[in-house]
Amino acid sequence: MGIGKILATLGLMLFMLGLLMQYAPWLINWFGRLPGDIRIEDESKTVFIPITSMFVISMIITVIVNLFFRMTRD
Repeated sequence: MGIGKILATLGLMLFMLGLLMQYAPWLINWFGRLPGDIRIEDESKTVFIPITSMFVISMIITVIVNLFFRMTRD
């Protein structure tokens, strides 16, 4: 698979993500609000550590990448 196809696919995926964020933001409102995400707020500072949300994102990306490479192998 050439670099051109990879770049075109990444560009299309970024475009689709941008459309999703622009026209359907309620689909990603869960990010940062899952059990296991840490939020510490003080008067002067806020610390936010999205542990569970990043785990879910990692699993989704892993599945997509594996499906993509299995389809291109055939």
